[in-house]
Amino acid sequence: MADPRIKQLRIKSGILKRCCKEKISYEKEAEQIQEKIKKMQDEGQDVYYIKKQDLLLQETQTVIPDCQKRLNSAYQDLKALVDAETELEEAEEYLAAKTVIEETSGHITA
Repeated sequence: MADPRIKQLRIKSGILKRCCKEKISYEKEAEQIQEKIKKMQDEGQDVYYIKKQDLLLQETQTVIPDCQKRLNSAYQDLKALVDAETELEEAEEYLAAKTVIEETSGHITA
């Protein structure tokens, strides 16, 4: 029977990776929409379509703080588990979890 702690490491690592990818994706989407709005304004397109893009931008920007909150929470959960389960440091999942923590640490806010 596999150690349930290893399963938790794998699950929490996956959650952290997904949350990080999601946040990056929304930030990239917001940036693209801003560029599109600027281009539309420069081309003098109809105000209606520019406002629709602006609403889309606002919607995207409201999701980012929630993603950040979930990312921070997932990071803390995995970090606490890794810190608590040091006797598993030989396991492949433990090393993978440490790698995920290092890769995502740049996206964490205080």
